[in-house]
Amino acid sequence: MLLNTKRFALLSIIVLLIACKNQSGSDADKKRADSSHSCMQVPSRYITADTSNIPFSGDSSLEGMVLIPGGVFEMGADNDQASPDEYPKHKVQVSPFYMDITEVTNAQFRKFVEATGYVTTAERAPDWEEIKKSLPPGTPKPPDSVLVPASLVFKPSDGPVDLNDYSQWWTWKKGANWRQPEGPGSSIEGKDDYPVVHISWEDAQAYCKWAGKRLPTEAEWEFAARGGLINNIYPWGNEHVNQGKPKANTWEGKFPYLNEQKDGYVKLAPVKSYPPNGYGLYDMAGNVWEWCSDLYHYDYYKQLEGKLTVDPKGPDSSYDPQEPYTLKRSLRGGSFLCNDSYCSGYRVARRMKSSPDTGLEHTGFRCVKDVK
Repeated sequence: MLLNTKRFALLSIIVLLIACKNQSGSDADKKRADSSHSCMQVPSRYITADTSNIPFSGDSSLEGMVLIPGGVFEMGADNDQASPDEYPKHKVQVSPFYMDITEVTNAQFRKFVEATGYVTTAERAPDWEEIKKSLPPGTPKPPDSVLVPASLVFKPSDGPVDLNDYSQWWTWKKGANWRQPEGPGSSIEGKDDYPVVHISWEDAQAYCKWAGKRLPTEAEWEFAARGGLINNIYPWGNEHVNQGKPKANTWEGKFPYLNEQKDGYVKLAPVKSYPPNGYGLYDMAGNVWEWCSDLYHYDYYKQLEGKLTVDPKGPDSSYDPQEPYTLKRSLRGGSFLCNDSYCSGYRVARRMKSSPDTGLEHTGFRCVKDVK
C-alpha cells in the first residue's frame, strides 16, 4: 500500500500498526514507493530467538518433496500489473533442488515445537528498545499494554475503505499465534493439514534447522512456481485467477469487505485444495505468503540486468523505500487476501517483503533441500 510522504510511528493501544506521518527519504524514494503496493508493512519487534541449541531431527528422507530440475529462465515481470521491483526481466540459471510439495502444515510445525520446545515470535513480547532502532528518531513508545505477545489478525471491514490504510483490516490481537490463528478462542484443532501461520522468518529458519532443510531463494521459488512454463503470469498459465475453475485460494469480490468465496474459503484452505503446477507443487499461488531466504532490495533486479546469473542468493543489503529504516526479507506467492484491486500476489513474478521478526495470519513457508 502507498505510504509515500509518510513517516512511521506506532499506533495506539488497539493495534501495533504504523501510522501515517512524514516519512523521511529522498523525493526519488517517495516517487518509487508511490508506484508499488505492499501488503506486508507491519511493525518490527526485533527479538531474535536463540536457535543455537535446536538439533537436527535426524530425518534425511525426501518424503513430501519433489525434485525441481533446474535450468535457465527469465525472472521478473510478465504483465502490466507488475510492480517496479519486478523489473527488469533478467536471465537466471538455477541448479536442481528438492522442494516441499506443500506449505509447512500445522501438524509438521507442531512436531517441531514438541521436539524442541521452540517459542515463536508471536508468543514472545516485543522488545521496545530493539523496536525503536528500526523506527524514525522520536517515535513515541506505545503503552505497555500493547507490548505483549500478539500478532496481526485479519478483520474484514464493513464496507469500502481506503486501501492505503491497512489498519482498516489488520488488528493487533493479544494471544494470536500459530496455535490460535484468530486469537484467544480460536484453535487449529482438526486443521492438521492447514498451513501453519503467524510465522516469522526467524521461526521458519528455526524449523529448517531442525528439519535439515532451508528456505528457498527468490530465484528458486520463482523458477519452481513457474512449473516449467515460459513467461506465463501464473503457476497454471495465463488464464486469469478468477476465470474458469478455482485455481488458488484468493480473495474474490471486493477487498476487504466482500469475499464471494468462489474458491470455497474465506480465509485459509487445507493444503492440496487446488491442482498442482507442472512440477507437482501445491499452493504456489494464494493461501499464505511464503518466506524466502533473500534480503529484499527494491533495485536488486537492476544489478542483474543484461547477464546470466547463476544461483543468485539475493542482494547484500536490504532497502525498501516505503520503510527505509527496517531490514526486510522477501516473500512470495500471495495469500487468501490477494485481489487485483489491492495485491495480485498470486502472480509468479510478484515480490513482497517484510521484517524477519514479523508474522501475520496469512504468512507461512515451505522448505527446500540441496541435491547432493
